[in-house]
Amino acid sequence: MNHFAHLLRAEWTKFVTVRGWVLGMLTAAIVTVLVGLVGSGGGGFSCAGPNGQACPDRTPPVGPDGTAVTDAFNFVHQPLTGNGSIAVKVSSLTDPQSGGSPQPWAKAGILVKDGVRQGSAYAAVMLTGAHGVRMQYDYTHDIAGTPSTDPRWLRLTRTGDTILAEESADGARWQSVGTAELRGLPSTVEVGMFATSPDAVAKSGGPGDPTTVSAGFEGVGLRGQWGGTWASDKIGDRGGAFERVGSAFVVSGAGDIAPVVVRRGSLAKTVESGLVGAFAGLIVVTVVAGLTVTGEYRRGLIRTTLTASPRRGLVLAAKSVVLGGTAFVTGLVAAAVAIPVVTAIQRGKGFPILPVSGATEAGVIVGIAALLAVTAILTSAVGVILRRAAGVVTAVVVAMVLPYLLAIASVLPEGVGEWLLRLTPAAAFAVQQSLPEYAQVAAAYTPANGYFPLPSWGGFAVLCGYTALAIGAAAVVLRRRDA
Repeated sequence: MNHFAHLLRAEWTKFVTVRGWVLGMLTAAIVTVLVGLVGSGGGGFSCAGPNGQACPDRTPPVGPDGTAVTDAFNFVHQPLTGNGSIAVKVSSLTDPQSGGSPQPWAKAGILVKDGVRQGSAYAAVMLTGAHGVRMQYDYTHDIAGTPSTDPRWLRLTRTGDTILAEESADGARWQSVGTAELRGLPSTVEVGMFATSPDAVAKSGGPGDPTTVSAGFEGVGLRGQWGGTWASDKIGDRGGAFERVGSAFVVSGAGDIAPVVVRRGSLAKTVESGLVGAFAGLIVVTVVAGLTVTGEYRRGLIRTTLTASPRRGLVLAAKSVVLGGTAFVTGLVAAAVAIPVVTAIQRGKGFPILPVSGATEAGVIVGIAALLAVTAILTSAVGVILRRAAGVVTAVVVAMVLPYLLAIASVLPEGVGEWLLRLTPAAAFAVQQSLPEYAQVAAAYTPANGYFPLPSWGGFAVLCGYTALAIGAAAVVLRRRDA
């Protein structure tokens, strides 16, 4: 252990003694921030507010867990105080414009909500256009029920903070769909029928035309302390209609109740939009890491190092720790500066910002730092193998940066680009993805839209795997060729 500590100190002293290497890491941090500033939204955009008034705030509402959400639907409701239940038959679900089937994720059913404020906690059970019965709650949670889209009885029961969703074919025999815990739910909540239909997805992957859905409701049954009068609210102001004929209701609406996803052509900005300079910073880190290793071979200092420490695996480990640690700090500082600064500039230019939780933002910052650190270690291992700076930098850039650029620029077919981001070290760029995919939201989940085929940990694991192989090969080279 004392010997390894001595090696670490020697490698650290060697690194900070060469001014160019230190300045190189500083340059990597500066480049990461500057490129992010240059790409922070161009000239912005403008809108014409009435009578010269300021444009409305386009920032989407935030759900209970801090996720950016869409919360737009037509809600026919009344207050329920304490425990109780509502049961109803969804007798029809149609597209009022065509008279045919609605969008696959059009939805209508019954819903419990903490008031009518956008983003407030809710739980719902619904019939969808093509995905059968679902229970959804707090925007990100989705539980599948019966896959049939035939008319269906639905029931929600509140017991304290617990919401039970059930379905039935005949209104007599019920089966559970799922339960939700809505912590902190007030004593009085709004409960009733709703309808909404998300915009179509264009062939380009961007938002398509708005759609609507019309739903028929029959046999409404209430249990508990209810307000007694039905009110109709268009949550999110997306339009809709409400008609009551005797004991039957017809509710139509547009919009969605779901987490926000990034769509092509959208003006919305995400946390990772402040990190467009990360690939440029990574290239600089690669150059610095390559020079620190190949410089020893060029000057013949590697033999002095190996003579002083015959345990060559430890020498390689010490170099990796020093380079990786330096690159990690570089990436951590750069990302921690770039994200809030770029976000502030984009917000000032009027771009809507998709909020994420503090944990998600911290994960992106640490992920970028780890990406730079492991890339530096990979580069040092390749440097031991190739011993020529130009070849080392070219090899790592081709493996890391080129597949990433080809995939996000849509130069290659979509499937090819996704496989590149599964099989190459560039898969590690998934660490900067802040918004996950959601099965209940139709969208083009492609690299060009910021969605990677592997989760953050999976992409990072691919890079670590390549790095481990490179370190193993470098250790063999140190023992045999550099004896």
